[in-house]
Amino acid sequence: QVQLVESGGGLVQAGGSLRLSCAASGRAFMSYASAWFRQAPGKEREFVAFINWSGGSTEYASSVAGRFTISRDNGKNTQYLQMNNLRPEDTAVYYCHAGLAYSSVRHGVGGAWGPGIQVTVSS
Repeated sequence: QVQLVESGGGLVQAGGSLRLSCAASGRAFMSYASAWFRQAPGKEREFVAFINWSGGSTEYASSVAGRFTISRDNGKNTQYLQMNNLRPEDTAVYYCHAGLAYSSVRHGVGGAWGPGIQVTVSS
């Protein structure tokens, strides 16, 4: 099983940018599809973005499409989430997720999860 740790969160003003990183250790990260999820206070965890093992296929939630970009560097065992034009409603704990099957990763089932990192966007 791969182990995941997020970094790069923090406080930013609306309209600003942040880049989250997710460092993977353990089994070969390049074997895994991966994704970002987030959970705002009082809400359920929701899908943000997905990327396949090679980085050749991506998918985004409609709420972040055009503002967020998911990417990965298998040589560094790291995936990224570039977040631009941030809005107060993007405030949440962001989680890195990885697994071996598209369906499970896309829907946040099983696999490996990072501990999460706070992103706060002020208005």
